[in-house]
Amino acid sequence: MKFVNALPTLLLTLLLTPTTSFLPYSPTITTTTTKTTPTTTKLNNNAGPPYGGPVRKPMLDRVKSPDDMKGMSIQDLKQLSEELRWEVIEQVSKTGGHLGSSLGVIEMTVALHHVFSTPEDKIVWDVAHQCYPHKILTGRRDRMNTLRQMGGLSGFCKMKESPYDAFGAGHSSTSISAIQGYSIAKSQLNPTGRNNCIAVIGDGAITGGMAYEAMNSAGYLKNRMIVILNDNGQVSLPTGTASAGGTGPASELSAATSRLLVSKQFQDFRSVAKGVSGLFPENVQEFNKKIDEYARGIVSGGTLFEELGFYYVGPLDGHDLDNFVPILSKLRDSPSNKPVLLHVKTNKGNGYPPAENASDKMHGVAKFDVATGIQKKGPKGPPSLTSVFANELCNIASTDKRVVGITAAMPGGTGMDIFGRRFPDRTYDVGIAEQHAVTMAAAMAAEGLKPFVCIYSTFLQRGFDQVVHDVAIQNLPVRLILDRAGLVGNDGPTHHGAYDLSYLGCIPNLTICGPSDEVELKNMIQTAASHDDGPIVVRYPRGAGYGEDKLKTLFGYDLPDGVPEKGETLEIGKGRVVRTSMRSLPRSKSVAVLSFGTRLHESLVAAAEIEEAAPDLSVTVADARFMKPLDVDLVRSLASTHSVIVTVEENSIGGFGDSVLHFLSLEGLLDNGELRFRPMVLPDAYFEAGPQFEQYEQAGLNAKHIKGTILRLTEKIAVPIAV
Repeated sequence: MKFVNALPTLLLTLLLTPTTSFLPYSPTITTTTTKTTPTTTKLNNNAGPPYGGPVRKPMLDRVKSPDDMKGMSIQDLKQLSEELRWEVIEQVSKTGGHLGSSLGVIEMTVALHHVFSTPEDKIVWDVAHQCYPHKILTGRRDRMNTLRQMGGLSGFCKMKESPYDAFGAGHSSTSISAIQGYSIAKSQLNPTGRNNCIAVIGDGAITGGMAYEAMNSAGYLKNRMIVILNDNGQVSLPTGTASAGGTGPASELSAATSRLLVSKQFQDFRSVAKGVSGLFPENVQEFNKKIDEYARGIVSGGTLFEELGFYYVGPLDGHDLDNFVPILSKLRDSPSNKPVLLHVKTNKGNGYPPAENASDKMHGVAKFDVATGIQKKGPKGPPSLTSVFANELCNIASTDKRVVGITAAMPGGTGMDIFGRRFPDRTYDVGIAEQHAVTMAAAMAAEGLKPFVCIYSTFLQRGFDQVVHDVAIQNLPVRLILDRAGLVGNDGPTHHGAYDLSYLGCIPNLTICGPSDEVELKNMIQTAASHDDGPIVVRYPRGAGYGEDKLKTLFGYDLPDGVPEKGETLEIGKGRVVRTSMRSLPRSKSVAVLSFGTRLHESLVAAAEIEEAAPDLSVTVADARFMKPLDVDLVRSLASTHSVIVTVEENSIGGFGDSVLHFLSLEGLLDNGELRFRPMVLPDAYFEAGPQFEQYEQAGLNAKHIKGTILRLTEKIAVPIAV
């Protein structure tokens, strides 16, 4: 006790202060270095291009499964990491995919599979776009050339693909809930068995509310689990977009952890406190823990994670295997059931200068040249629909100061980066928080602003209740702009916007429209801006417009001055007839295709081919424009003058076609048997990664399928309808 009396009064006070919140164990973690900036792997020709990796990869060649890594030394693991990094770079250069996030977790992936015994021990990657190194180390190296291709490896973790993929992902903020479920199941089914469950979640994904729900529950239930916070300062895509919050990451938590990393006071005091605590005998545990808690609390006032019941370890350098491996080993061997949060700082794109220097850290890339990092892009064509939307919104906002834009950590994917450059003070990036975005927009609308909530169709699924409860019931004029509607291509089933017409079509007060081309998209954004009578949804797919020539020749536009710079306001709930047959035939020989959205292109192609193949048929093509309210006058007119109506849409069952069928049935227009009706929708199945055209081939929604359906209905040929 004499030594204790020699300590500063502050530490003695800590010793004598009662507490009931001590950790049930005191992990002794010794680090060999203290760093505030993650290490960066040295590469060949690091001074500049051309860049290149090792010619041979002998260490990686030894790894057929994680078991082959168990006997490796730290030096072996470092060599393996270098070889693995270049394997990822070389493979992704041939297929495209998520590069930067995978490069940021190379050492982490190596360390996790070296220390833990997967697949018995569960590693869950949040979002899982960073899982390429994990796939290579778990027996899928020889299939990486099929990444994100039809019939190939998924770009995310997928349970049916490998037992090492403990939990599927694609959307964010789910990993902590998943490992809590695994931990509970393991403790229930085998109370004395191994129970190591690890979540790897980024500082972007942890902005999602579900992550905090899980941490709150895990801390309360005291489930044994490790949450690795992969802190790379890249919350949004891309981070750095000008917005009302500045150009930093769209997360105050990320900002707080960044301040923690550079706090000299924190690092010095903690180092001293650790050293002092090491002088005490093991039975003076309460005192040790007091010092440790105070070291953290003096800087941050107590971390949020500790308040949620987690033991906080870090921040650590995620690229430093000398420290990372022993720390993971200590946590693995701890007998405690208290959840742990391991805060790890990494560099997204680490080890590949083109990725490190890119604004988005080469997050998602096309095929590229390894030596330079230059991506291979096709010939320049019409602008993307995303940019068409963003520029139209900029035009509107330039004359209407009430217009604001909201994104949930996807400014690049939704066009909010374009809007943000023009109107940073009217751009709001809320992080990965779709629920919050929708409700915040509802209150903005209630106060008189015109909020445009720009979210991928698939991600709005997480904000469904807010659309109902906070927007539609109160009939507030929120503009919901859904990018990536329909099938999206190489990102696969977690990212398809296949359900929005079904889950939104049943909600009262919503107006829902879908443009067929870039001109109509401009018109519908103008329409949304002027619609103050309630909420409105504009949904459009991933891809580009058609360009002036095709708009004239196929769609029939009269464009003497080219594609209009600005859109026009449309009458709500009114469609249009795009193609009228030149043939004057009786109703029994007349067919109508009623399209919603960008399948109008395929419908027009099919109509021309049908009339060429069948001289005794006439085909009308109409663009519904609106699903809610449905243009019932247009539907009645088509039903009275045609013996066949086929609807086409990029959505699952329960969407536009069902709305038309419901109306025809209630009107009695199908009762006399003189009208045949077929809805063409996305089949009841998940479509794996692959090119969009191939996915629509599988779905049976391309021109040849529309043609086949009509010829079968008119008894011209016997072909099966796509199922």
